[in-house]
Amino acid sequence: MAENSNIFGEIRRFARTSGAVGGIAARVAGERMFGIKTDRASHAEDLKTILGGLKGPLMKAAQFLSTVPDALPPEYAAELEQLQSNAPAMGWAFVRRRMAGELGPDWRQKFSTFDQEAAAAASLGQVHRATLPDGRLVACKLQYPDMASTVDADLKQLKLAMAVFARMDNAIQQQEIYKELAERFREELDYTREAAQMRLYHAMLDDEPTVHIPEPVPELTTNRLLTMTWLDGRPLMRRLEESPSLEERNKIAEALFRAWYVPFYRYGVIHGDPHLGNYQVRPDATVNLLDFGAIRVFPPKFVRGVIDLFEAVRDNDMDKSRRAYQGWGFADLTDEKMDILNIWARFLYEPLVQDRVRRIQETEDTQYGREVAERVHAGLQRTGGVMPPREFVMMDRSAIGLGSVFLRLKAELNWCRIFHGLIEGFNADEVAARQAAALAAAGVPAAGL
Repeated sequence: MAENSNIFGEIRRFARTSGAVGGIAARVAGERMFGIKTDRASHAEDLKTILGGLKGPLMKAAQFLSTVPDALPPEYAAELEQLQSNAPAMGWAFVRRRMAGELGPDWRQKFSTFDQEAAAAASLGQVHRATLPDGRLVACKLQYPDMASTVDADLKQLKLAMAVFARMDNAIQQQEIYKELAERFREELDYTREAAQMRLYHAMLDDEPTVHIPEPVPELTTNRLLTMTWLDGRPLMRRLEESPSLEERNKIAEALFRAWYVPFYRYGVIHGDPHLGNYQVRPDATVNLLDFGAIRVFPPKFVRGVIDLFEAVRDNDMDKSRRAYQGWGFADLTDEKMDILNIWARFLYEPLVQDRVRRIQETEDTQYGREVAERVHAGLQRTGGVMPPREFVMMDRSAIGLGSVFLRLKAELNWCRIFHGLIEGFNADEVAARQAAALAAAGVPAAGL
């Protein structure tokens, strides 16, 4: 069973997070508001150490921010980027306790070799490389101690921050967003669920030769230990430092596009955590897709709405836009609010509308996306705001996260042709049938989806 949350753990977590992050935020605000010069590189290192040591959803927020070009000062992005797969690891004493607690005191006999040093460490757990008696090379992901308390404390802080923000800004009413984040974060604590979701992705991407998925080892997997086959690959950012050719960058981009959107348009499923630590590049420019804790399953009508909005943007059809937004659950939409929402929709869909080879964003202005978001935000605030449905969180996060990766890759593809290859002949009833069969075969629990 997952470790129970306890109030003392939550209080300790809340105090540490509030003080550490708040102190750095105050220093940054002092620089921006009052011209007080500070050592950004030092502060960025502090922030990385604090968030890495805390090991929870707040670190996931930092990971996500670091994937978006120019969302943070370069010193901060450079340090936080290392959190993608190199957070500070727990020591060998923890590893022995965790493995014995999950597999019994004779756990070492279940492996031919087991590396004492962690191969990678992230927000909820760290990974150790090992070999099974049958020769298979595996990765053992061990959940950090007291993570239920960690997640609960982070969610309390997030809820408090959202409440404070809502008093100052009504553009995005966040009740449903918080519910979605809370449910997804808590699901990530269950590694048996993640193993089932890994099997689901194996089934959905079985015909995609450019995407590789590890296989879970069920007899060595528990709620807090996930054992899976080891995949060799290199972090994307390390490969980009070597200036790969445009052809290779295009192959990587198309593989990632298909890894995210074949499951979405054919099964109504999306990987909701597109940060840079969750995929690796192989020498043949195919990709390894990792970490299946944050998976969202959508009703087929939601997927249909995504396609409807694309067609509405393409055809400038306001009636179809309204049906798409209402089908997702947006309420009280005036024409003015829809015009504002469509500014964002046109920004996201633009590469899919133009039937030609192009970059995901053609302007050289790195602030362009932020300026569009600020224009939408100001318009929504002026018109009374909207309450996005909870399904929007993972969908929007994936679109923004993947877009930032395509920007870094400087890929040049006909995104329109790739997209149309996925949505051609879309049938909601067929998606529902494929979805139900795949979930049942993989053993993915229905709760929370």
